[in-house]
Amino acid sequence: MSDRNSSIVSVAWLAEHIDAPDVRVVDTTFFLPNEGRDAAEEYEEEHIPGAVFFDIDEIVESGSPLPHMLPSPEKFASRVRKLGLGDGNRIVVYDRLGMRSSPRVWWSFKVFGHDDVAVLDGGLPKWKAEGHPTESGPQANVGERHFTARMNAMMVKDRSQMEANLKTGRLQVLDARSAGRFKGEEPEPRPGLEGGHIPGSLNLPFTDVIDSASGVLLPEHLLKERFERAGLDLSKPVVTTCGSGVTAAVLALALSEVGHKDVALFDGSWAEWGDPANKLPIDKN
Repeated sequence: MSDRNSSIVSVAWLAEHIDAPDVRVVDTTFFLPNEGRDAAEEYEEEHIPGAVFFDIDEIVESGSPLPHMLPSPEKFASRVRKLGLGDGNRIVVYDRLGMRSSPRVWWSFKVFGHDDVAVLDGGLPKWKAEGHPTESGPQANVGERHFTARMNAMMVKDRSQMEANLKTGRLQVLDARSAGRFKGEEPEPRPGLEGGHIPGSLNLPFTDVIDSASGVLLPEHLLKERFERAGLDLSKPVVTTCGSGVTAAVLALALSEVGHKDVALFDGSWAEWGDPANKLPIDKN
């Protein structure tokens, strides 16, 4: 699907294939609560031609107190079907910040059994920087398309599994938050959470796997270098985590790029682990 592998497509690839009948483009932009921005509003102001808008805060588990938890397979299928996304589509996801929330939606489609999905390397900023057009206005009417959801539970970890791992240590835990948040030295963007990290976890800020100049994912040899520098053993299972399960998927995408096959994501992430009401062990060193 791309010039590197099935997890990434370049701006050049999308520009060449955007009009193909099986290609669907999806704007997955998401903002943190403290950023004061409206992703749906900004989608209407500007998006890649033909893109539909995937709302990370709406396509979620109903009734969960935690932010944007994975929905049931039935709800996911229902929502993406209405976006015209389904079986036989080559789905390309992007976001307007480059590469922050799009990997979360890439991961979600993978969890529900749709493997023909890729992230636009560099996102909307790189698309625009290379001179490609955008459009404005509300989402166009799209026909529904059948989506077959087959959940891969191996790609998701919950709190009980993470607690069990404290004893077994079978899974390496890799935290995508900044070093300051990991150490409890910076405040969390969601109020009321403790600072620190899951005991035994490693830290690799998601920004460290992205080229700061171009906004694209680093090449494979540099990704491996970053992982190894963080203390990760690439031959062993990994669970990624972050503040609320979004940027953890950036690390999952990067691990996919280096060929790692045993990667899961802790869906509740720090929004769940750092909640004082859950009384979970926390380290700050």
